[in-house]
Amino acid sequence: MHFSDLGLPVVVAKALEQAGYDTPTPVQAEAVPAAIAGHDLLVSAQTGSGKTAAFLLPALTRVSERSKGSGNGPRVLVLTPTRELAQQVEKNALVYGEGMRFLRTVTLVGGASFGFQTRALSRPVDIIVATPGRLMDHMRSGRIDFSRLEMLILDEADRMLDMGFIEDIETIVAATPAERQTLLFSATLDGIVGKMAERMTRNPQRIEIERKEESGNIEEHLLYADDNNHKNRLLDAILKESDFEQAVVFTATKLGSEEIADKLSDMGYSAACLHGDMPQSWRNRTLNDLRRGRIKILVATDVAARGIDVPAIGLVVNYDLPKQAEDYVHRIGRTGRAGRSGVAITIAESREFHRVRRIEQYLKRQLAEAVIQGMEPTRRPPKGRRPQGAGARDGQRRGGYGDRKPGGGYAGKSGGYGDRRGSSGPRQGGHGGERRAPRAE
Repeated sequence: MHFSDLGLPVVVAKALEQAGYDTPTPVQAEAVPAAIAGHDLLVSAQTGSGKTAAFLLPALTRVSERSKGSGNGPRVLVLTPTRELAQQVEKNALVYGEGMRFLRTVTLVGGASFGFQTRALSRPVDIIVATPGRLMDHMRSGRIDFSRLEMLILDEADRMLDMGFIEDIETIVAATPAERQTLLFSATLDGIVGKMAERMTRNPQRIEIERKEESGNIEEHLLYADDNNHKNRLLDAILKESDFEQAVVFTATKLGSEEIADKLSDMGYSAACLHGDMPQSWRNRTLNDLRRGRIKILVATDVAARGIDVPAIGLVVNYDLPKQAEDYVHRIGRTGRAGRSGVAITIAESREFHRVRRIEQYLKRQLAEAVIQGMEPTRRPPKGRRPQGAGARDGQRRGGYGDRKPGGGYAGKSGGYGDRRGSSGPRQGGHGGERRAPRAE
C-alpha cells in the first residue's frame, strides 16, 4: 500500500512524496481512510508508530475542502500534553500540507507571547495545535470561536490525563460543536482514558496497533546503585567511558536536572538543563543549541522525552527511573534515530526493583543487567525480581565502553561494564545500523 491509495488529496500525496514518504505504517493505513470517511476513532498506538500523520493527514484532507461555516475559528483542533509536542505537530502539518497555499496553522502553548497568539487568532485559522492550559487561557478571554470546528483530535490522551488536564479537556470538549468528528490517540484505551473517550465520541471505530519492539539498534543496560552517591559515580564513569557525540540524561525533578547540569558543566562538559519551569524562549534556545551541536549533554525531565529528534544523540542515561513505565520507551527513543545505533543505560537503586519490574512487564522483556567494574553494588534486589526462566549470573562479559566492533558491541576498555547475563551469553549484534526508509511521523 502507498499513501496514494489512502484517498488523500493530490496536493497532500504529492507533498508526502516530495518529503520521501511512500509507504504508510499500520496505524496510518487503518486510521487515515476511516477518519477521511468521517468516523470517530479511538486509536491505541505507541510513540514512533507514525500516529501524528495518522491524524494530520485526515485533518489536512478536511481543510483542503471549502469550509461550510463562517468566522475566524479553527476547523481542526489538536490537543497535546506538552509544548514541544505541539510545536512538532505543527511542524509536521506544514510539511504534509506544503502544497496547500492558504493553509494557516497556529500553536497555542504556554511560555509564548500572548500578543503574537492573539494576533494570529484574529484571522481565519485552519488548524490550532494547543496545550490544554494555554487554550483555556484564550477561551477565558473570549478569543476562541469553535462555531466552525469540524474535527477535534486528542494526541497522547493518557499523558494529558496523567498531567492533570482532565477538567480542562472536559471544559474544552463541552465548548465544541456536538456534531464534530473526534479522534483520540493514546498508548492505552483502558481505565479513565476509556471512560473519557466514551463520553466524547459517537460510535467510534477502535483501532489497536500491536506494540512492536523497534529498539534493535538501541543497546540497553540496567545498572543498580546503592545510593545517590553511587549513582553519581556511575554517571561519571558512564560519561567518561562512553564514545558519544551527544547525550541526554533524564532526571525525575526539575531541581535535579539543574543540579546535574551544573555539576557536568563544572566537570568541563558542554551541558544544559531542560524542564517545564523554564521560560519558553530559554527552552527553544536550548533545543536549538542541542540541534546545532553546541550542547553535548542535555539534562532533562520527561518534558523532553517527546519531540526531540536529534540524530547525533548516541547515549541516553536514565539517572532517575521514569514515573510511568511507558515513559521509558519515550526516553530511550531519543537515541538510535535515523538508522543510527545508540546506547540507553538505566540507573536504579536496589530498593527500586519493583519499579524496574513494572518497566519490564510493560516491555514484556527483561532489561539486561550490567555492572561497571570496581563500582559493583553491595546491595542486590530480591532474587524474585528476575522473570521466570532467567539464568543466574554467569560472570561478566569482557569489554565495556570503548570503540565499537564492526559486528556490534564494544571492543572494551579496562574498567568497563559487563552484562549480568544467563547462559545465553551476551547479545550478538543489535546495532544493525541499516538505513531505514523515511516514515511519516
